[in-house]
Amino acid sequence: MDYRNKQVKDGYDAITVDLSRVTRVVAGGKRMSFRATVAVGNKLGEVGLGVGKGLDVAQSLDKAKANAKKQLMRVSIKNGTIPHEVQGKFGAAYVIIKPAAKGRGVIAGSSVRSILTLAGYSDISAKILSTTKNKLNNARAALVALQSIAGHSKK
Repeated sequence: MDYRNKQVKDGYDAITVDLSRVTRVVAGGKRMSFRATVAVGNKLGEVGLGVGKGLDVAQSLDKAKANAKKQLMRVSIKNGTIPHEVQGKFGAAYVIIKPAAKGRGVIAGSSVRSILTLAGYSDISAKILSTTKNKLNNARAALVALQSIAGHSKK
């Protein structure tokens, strides 16, 4: 089953940013669960990121989507891009997002690309400058950068 790109009710698209199997050691051995990170957006200026944990993949994805819909925020889109360069930092993750010329497309890597696409940007450039490979923190750093644009508001 493909978990990459799903249509969520209410006109929101969802992309699975990260799906990991986590274990904890208990008296009888190891107990396994799953952690899903899902980005949700309507491609019209609303985007959210959610994390869900569960005993199986489907349960963790459902929880993550529900959490992402609670965390929706409105971002500023001007001619398919942002008005000026912004920077975001979350934990060890550091991201720079720049406006791009018309027709350039979304130039970004990994989880930042998912966030920018679901937000509705058509021409934008982003670079992850940190050495961390943590997809969750990179996505959160992108959201922090988008929030720093003047005129942001939480839904």
